[in-house]
Amino acid sequence: MARPRKPLLSTDRIVDAARELVDTEGLAAVSTRRLAGELGVSGPSLYNHFRTKDEILEAVADSVSAQVDLSMFDDGRNWRTALHDWAVSYRAALRDHPNIVPVLARGPGRRPAALRLADAVYGAMVEAGWPPPQATSIGALMRYFIMGSALGSFAGGFVDDESAYDPADYPHLGQAHLLSELQEKIDERAFETGLTALLDGLERQYEQVAGAV
Repeated sequence: MARPRKPLLSTDRIVDAARELVDTEGLAAVSTRRLAGELGVSGPSLYNHFRTKDEILEAVADSVSAQVDLSMFDDGRNWRTALHDWAVSYRAALRDHPNIVPVLARGPGRRPAALRLADAVYGAMVEAGWPPPQATSIGALMRYFIMGSALGSFAGGFVDDESAYDPADYPHLGQAHLLSELQEKIDERAFETGLTALLDGLERQYEQVAGAV
């Protein structure tokens, strides 16, 4: 009887395994030796697909960028609604894979999905009437805001020990020990509050831009 064949090693298999490692154990867990063991192959075989660990992490980052919905920039939504919906989709992808955010924060580099994302946002803003320099700034601003929100949890940063918040020292933090229990709700509300404020500000600028045309 023929022995079962192992699945062929592929770029996608390597990226999937590396992304799972990053998600569960962090960036430091990724090495060619560890990945080879996870995939049941020899270490040198990985070099047929990726030359370095950094290349693998770049590919993982791009696989996360590819999860971000860009359809809102092509289906007729106005620029504000499109930016809002895109921001929500982008944050959802980063929330599912927070450990890769430091790599994404370096910028798109040569990553195809990340470049498509940047192209879609910039192109939509220019088509909506924003001058190119401001369209570039909007893309940067949104990126700062979304990635910043994904780097950590505000509510999760407070310990759930009431004794840590002595009213003599922190008279306004009497309920701070409850924040971690409501982490997801608080963080979601904070994101929406910030996103609305950001878009409100951009809309006021847009009125000035439109009035100057």
